[in-house]
Amino acid sequence: MSLKSSLRVMVVDDMATSRGLITQALDDIGIKNYLTENDGRRALERMAGNPVHLVLSDYNMPGLDGLGLLKAVRSHPSTQKVGFILVTGRPTPEIVNEAKKLGLNNMIKKPFTSASMKQCIESVVGRL
Repeated sequence: MSLKSSLRVMVVDDMATSRGLITQALDDIGIKNYLTENDGRRALERMAGNPVHLVLSDYNMPGLDGLGLLKAVRSHPSTQKVGFILVTGRPTPEIVNEAKKLGLNNMIKKPFTSASMKQCIESVVGRL
């Protein structure tokens, strides 16, 4: 079984359009095994019961933002090793530094292409 077909991904973004762009890129890459959530807290709950290999999370979300989700993922034994990519339109130095301290694996800036998303994912999970 190839990595593409076995990789389980959680897409977390409060904006339906953004979730759609991320999942479209995943489809283009050939990754079909993904779940979507529009809320960081619900994503965390779902992952606790059904861990994934990789999280693609928006930074700017109400309630639990991307950094809060990253911190929570890293603090739970069942999810602490999950790959985490932050998706943001404005990767300020403060966000980047805080994310690195929390154990971020990679970051991708919006807008992105399917090719740049593939490269970003491969830097975390290996060649697809």
